[in-house]
Amino acid sequence: MRSSLAALVILAASAGTAPALAEADDAADFIADTKLYYRVVACGTADPLPAGMDQAIVDKHCAEMAKRYASFTEKYITPAQAFFAEKRPAGLPTSVVYPFGGGDLAGALVTYPDAREITTISLEHAGDPTKLAKLDKGKLRVALANYRNAIAGLLSLNDSTTENMRKLEVGGIPGQLSFHLTGMTALGFEPVALKFFKLEDDGTLHYYTKAEVDALEPKKAKKIKGGWVDTDWSQAYTNMELSFRKAGDAKAPVIVHRHFAFNLGDKPFKGSALEKHLVGKGKVAAMTKAASYLIWNSYFSGIRDYLLTNMVWMASDSTGIPPRFAKKAGFEQETYGTFKGAFLEEADPSTSEAFVKLWASQPRRKLPFRYGYPDSEKHIHLMITKPAEPPKK
Repeated sequence: MRSSLAALVILAASAGTAPALAEADDAADFIADTKLYYRVVACGTADPLPAGMDQAIVDKHCAEMAKRYASFTEKYITPAQAFFAEKRPAGLPTSVVYPFGGGDLAGALVTYPDAREITTISLEHAGDPTKLAKLDKGKLRVALANYRNAIAGLLSLNDSTTENMRKLEVGGIPGQLSFHLTGMTALGFEPVALKFFKLEDDGTLHYYTKAEVDALEPKKAKKIKGGWVDTDWSQAYTNMELSFRKAGDAKAPVIVHRHFAFNLGDKPFKGSALEKHLVGKGKVAAMTKAASYLIWNSYFSGIRDYLLTNMVWMASDSTGIPPRFAKKAGFEQETYGTFKGAFLEEADPSTSEAFVKLWASQPRRKLPFRYGYPDSEKHIHLMITKPAEPPKK
């Protein structure tokens, strides 16, 4: 075994991946803290609570979460899984990239159940996993209530608002960590590891060791964009890697989810370490929804061009790739539900009209669940962007 492992390490080194793998082995693993969030916040188990943690508060929270999970499963998970099982082509890449996907690991797992690596990107930081264990009775009650208020959108409308994401950039239950754990739990998974990292200039990942996490403790993570929120936790907890597998099955494949806190506007993204990291994945499956129509805009052309160059299939609402860009890049778009105009008034009118024409040009196809924003008249809708079929001779 040792010689085989050494051979693999040498082979990886020749491909330029050994440093990241070695650093991952040395990384601080916050799995104990993660399992506490899994038990208390996501209610993934009924294991005994730590001494001193109030049972009644947690039981009340988990009873409410059980109702929300049941509704989420009935109205979203079950119909969406059936829908995508019919639409998804065989042989898609198992790497998924989800820009503007803050908090929505559940959406990625529903859309791409065969994924083995999922990347979400948003302006929000991952969050400090050590905070929960430090909450006293009163703070725990308040933090869980705040969390239920914030998670309500994800578990009822299948999406999280920017306002709810901002609210949980501070406090005892960080939003991204907890939302992603909740999404994982809703789909029947359990956590295996939680590590934090930074991006090197060449796009590789540097995983933080315990010593590095301790050294960064005094340095608080600052907001990435104006209008957002400075956190009250260390900058070490900006980007996270959550590994998980089907609950109760030690032989199930491990899925790796990485969340990056990053501004995807052209100025910070083009030529960045994140762009290099994403390009290094090769071909990917993609998705986006409830993304404020940012991909429509000229100042988000970098992430749009990345998707058009590297994705092989994409699910989205109307906040996805505009028709003119998709067609030019060799894609066609298949519409579901109804679209009569953009949900947000500030969305570009000409692009909105292009989407109206796209939907009008195709037969109406049923959609049994909400996927992202409704349209201006509250209709649900979805779009699949896929390689255009060659013209028939």
